[in-house]
Amino acid sequence: MIKLSYDNGVSECPLLGVTISEKLKETVAKYPDNEALVVPYQNYRATYQEFWNEVEQVAKGILSYGIKKGDRVGIWSANRYEWVIVQFATARLGVVLVNVNPAYKASELKYALKQSEISLLIMSKGFRKTNYIEILGEVRAACIHLKQIIVIDHDWQSLIEAGYSVDNEKLTEIENSLQFDEPINIQYTSGTTGFPKGATLSHHNILNNGYFIGERLKYTEKDKVCIPVPLYHCFGMVLANLACITHGACMVLTGEAFDPETVMQTVQDEKCTSLYGVPLMFIAELNHPSFNEFDFSSLRTGIMAGASCPESTMRAVREKMNMQEVGICYGMTETSPVSTQTFVDDNDYRRCATVGKVHPHLEIKIINPETGKIVPRGIGGEFCTRGYSVMLKYWNNPEATASVIDEGRWMHTGDLAEMDDDGYVKIVGRIKDLIIRGGENISPFEIEEFLHNHDAIKDIQIIGVPDSKYGEVVMAWVILKDHNHITEEELKAYCKGQIATYKIPKYWKFVNEFPTTVTGKVRKVEMREISALELNLVERQ
Repeated sequence: MIKLSYDNGVSECPLLGVTISEKLKETVAKYPDNEALVVPYQNYRATYQEFWNEVEQVAKGILSYGIKKGDRVGIWSANRYEWVIVQFATARLGVVLVNVNPAYKASELKYALKQSEISLLIMSKGFRKTNYIEILGEVRAACIHLKQIIVIDHDWQSLIEAGYSVDNEKLTEIENSLQFDEPINIQYTSGTTGFPKGATLSHHNILNNGYFIGERLKYTEKDKVCIPVPLYHCFGMVLANLACITHGACMVLTGEAFDPETVMQTVQDEKCTSLYGVPLMFIAELNHPSFNEFDFSSLRTGIMAGASCPESTMRAVREKMNMQEVGICYGMTETSPVSTQTFVDDNDYRRCATVGKVHPHLEIKIINPETGKIVPRGIGGEFCTRGYSVMLKYWNNPEATASVIDEGRWMHTGDLAEMDDDGYVKIVGRIKDLIIRGGENISPFEIEEFLHNHDAIKDIQIIGVPDSKYGEVVMAWVILKDHNHITEEELKAYCKGQIATYKIPKYWKFVNEFPTTVTGKVRKVEMREISALELNLVERQ
């Protein structure tokens, strides 16, 4: 009998049938004096009891602004302790937290604010050289639902003090009314068509995913997790924060942006037992000139995700950083995010060549994209997931939701995968025309739509091309209007400040036409092949 590419996560450990608030309260009661959140660069430390009290005060502060259950509150900031407090404060209120990418520029911010109808935006004053206050000033008039702004750097204490006017009974009443299947988070994710879509996630989605991630990493209340990955992404707020609070472990933030030396110093100083990152981060740490000066003896485990890991890097992480039990995860925002994960005792081959096995309480299958039938093991097809982790919907976008979640509630990922006889999954490609640059999903369509507005451009196609540092980077093929002349530098300047820096094409190619099929469809596969060849030729010269 042919063994099909289907598997389900059998588990003796039941799903958590509670809200995020209820689970956090349970952990606080168990480990009140354990450290919950440590942010050395802000000189911030809090035990679980102290963290709970601060979350409560900020939740009441948000209530004082007239925010109600189900309202959307945006958080636009790089990693800082206030971000974490807002994450759990909004969860206690049943408020839908909208994660705004710290790299967003004007057009992207305006889209997110309008599409999710954010009424309160909690933001920092800026990040790196980007002035958030100036950007918001450019777009605020067009965002009619945005009523109030809290700038963390100026207004945080005022927010806390505002909470004193709200009775504890009111907060308790709201918490008691919450259901775990209700939406609690919107994360914008790029797809192949249209603008970013707001994956809408419930307490049940992300709380359970964080819990089972922690279970597979064997987390306990003695673990301290070093978190240099962004909180606005599931990697930070679910794989890290929710995995920690479900096990009584400690969240340790390293800084607003990734810096390899700071990460290593934090691991040493805080005696972290777990470290997260994309392969690029681990490579930067391993290659840092001061690497040998740091003590990694406290490390045991961690997560490497977002891109495939070279076997040499995996070996170095285990041998030189003491992360013998490091895990690999695979998923997408729409599935909360993790569907498969390796085990702490898997060998390096399985850590590098596969993305592990199905998570508890989930089903996965690999299908023929044309027929929808499950393929035999060892045969490639589209990876699909079903279970508690599948998002509720794309916010205010039923058509896009229906295009990825079928009648059987299977989420079609658009990723091509193979399953071996033991149930381990290998990701082998993508059906979706998506660019993944250093773990960031980039929609070609979104960049094309933006650049189509330029007066000199007649047509444009965006593709991803290989890159040794980021895996892929963005490239633009451009057809100019007759008698128009414009340079690559001028087009980059046009993009600057309007779309996130990582979306601005690194390479530009000016052409008279695009390669097409006999039916006139643009052949991006051929464009990628031509570009990769030309770029390699340039590098050899």
